[in-house]
Amino acid sequence: MTTTNMLSRIRGTLAEPPIGFPHYADTGTGQWTTTSDGFWTGGFWGGLLALASVQGGDQKLMGGAEEVATQLTARATSDTAFRGFLFFFGAGVAHLVGESDRAREVALAGAEGLAASFNHNAGLIPLGLQAEEADAVGSGAANIDAVPGTVALLAWAARETGRQSFADMARAHARRHVEYCLREDGSVCQSAEFDPRDGTLVRRYTHKGLSDGSTWARAQAWAMLGFAQAAHWVDAELAEPAVTAADWWIEHLPAGRVATWDFDAGPDAPRDTSATAIAAAALLRLADLVPSRPHYRDHAASMVATLCQFVTPTEVGDQRTSGMLTSGCFDPKRGVATDAELVWGDYFLFESLLSLQGVINPTAL
Repeated sequence: MTTTNMLSRIRGTLAEPPIGFPHYADTGTGQWTTTSDGFWTGGFWGGLLALASVQGGDQKLMGGAEEVATQLTARATSDTAFRGFLFFFGAGVAHLVGESDRAREVALAGAEGLAASFNHNAGLIPLGLQAEEADAVGSGAANIDAVPGTVALLAWAARETGRQSFADMARAHARRHVEYCLREDGSVCQSAEFDPRDGTLVRRYTHKGLSDGSTWARAQAWAMLGFAQAAHWVDAELAEPAVTAADWWIEHLPAGRVATWDFDAGPDAPRDTSATAIAAAALLRLADLVPSRPHYRDHAASMVATLCQFVTPTEVGDQRTSGMLTSGCFDPKRGVATDAELVWGDYFLFESLLSLQGVINPTAL
């Protein structure tokens, strides 16, 4: 039922497209707040459409995904590491699940742009001067959010083009973020400052978390996903940091199975269903990649079952727009969309549902 409801939401949004890319929505009205250029989130709308086309068997949905990919083309040279989100999920997914040639060309353009930003001396793609939502940007800034999508996009492009340099960049980028962001106890720090001349770590800090020493839930989830993608696409040894981050998540997840926006914010802090959906998608990948962790699938299934309770209608008589994942917490430090539908939360829950149903192979994405 949840999959059907979410498919209805996707179809409804496509039928009455908002101006721009869906970003977050008011769960009372269902009205989307949009971005004009896709921000860092627009690719997830294209990914949702591509996955929906597989589930719904409707070429209009894949056509919508291809249109999103085309609209993102102009962002290929944007000076932001978050292009990995835009071009892997906004174009690469449509090619991987729907064999879209149009999306393939867009994804390759995004990979070319990312590769051009790679700092060979430091061994990573820095955040860049146009990185969205970052208080500190530029050539000496790094962020765990820049690993998922980016590594997969570059490694996929290496396979498509035969350019080994793309795979080498993907591997180095992931490994450098293990060094910068994964703490000894398995928790993840979101951000890092480094010397762009040689990659030496200067300090760890956070853009979106409660404090520099806290664990922002999406940082932990992005690390799980990014390192899992890296383990599949480019370097099996990166399964180890993915497992380390995943084990920490499982150990610290509240009994209610939905993370608060920051693990150090206290039990009464706003929950973030989007972080939990990302983590579930990561656990499903890791369950396939790491034979010694079959229980990851059980944990993911339990988290997804809980998240389904947050998808409208959430109770008898709920007249709100059907298929919205509620209780997404976007940016509590700025007071923006702290209890909303978030397009990336929708994407990762829908992907996880299709993975659990056997419709898609989670390690293919």
